[in-house]
Amino acid sequence: MMRSKGFTLIEIAIVLVIIGLLLGGVLKGQELITSARVRNMISTQDGIKAAYFGFLDRFRALPGDYTQATTNITGMSANSNGNGNGRIETGATPVASSVVEEHILVWEHLSKAGFINGTYTYAATASATTSPTNPYGVYMQVIYDGVYGTNNTGADGSTASPQRHNIKTGAQVPVEIIVEVDRKIDDGAPNTGGFQFSVYQGNGAAAPTDDSATAPSCTSAAGSAATWNATNGSTNCGGASLL
Repeated sequence: MMRSKGFTLIEIAIVLVIIGLLLGGVLKGQELITSARVRNMISTQDGIKAAYFGFLDRFRALPGDYTQATTNITGMSANSNGNGNGRIETGATPVASSVVEEHILVWEHLSKAGFINGTYTYAATASATTSPTNPYGVYMQVIYDGVYGTNNTGADGSTASPQRHNIKTGAQVPVEIIVEVDRKIDDGAPNTGGFQFSVYQGNGAAAPTDDSATAPSCTSAAGSAATWNATNGSTNCGGASLL
């Protein structure tokens, strides 16, 4: 009489245990990668904050807005001074007469004064030689504006964000990363506190004038009661650290 061949219960149990261990290892690895990316983004934001305030303390002026940069900072390119009005602005909307894109000039001031790594040289359009990027290849930004938080023109009934200096992370950040950054350094809410959601796209793409068309992919609403859509899988989110 021939005996049938097959797996015993013990063999099946061993296989299931091995599969469980492998899956657990994969999930733990993904968790470690996410944690590392969160720490990296927080470290980058903190580094730029330290550079911003260090420059302000040394020169008594804002990077990008400094009127004496070509005189007092070694290696500056010609005509790389700001207008000194106390705001880091775009050339299109300065309070004082200027056509310099101060939000791009920031990086030349900070790098050549020794406050950040790398060397950046001003040009009217952001590029790899003018501006640093986030880990997802999108240019970061330091600027005086209201493109963060509720950030709208009133179409959804909420109040537009006040203009102030802030550091944009740049877009293309997965929502689960931006959520953890907010939870670790702030209040975990996208439209309140010192770190808020931003529709700033970077890399030449214009931010919409009203976030009602963009916010739902990353946040639940545009008002102050909004929450992050932490599990919807969005890969195009960004934030702003308020200064």
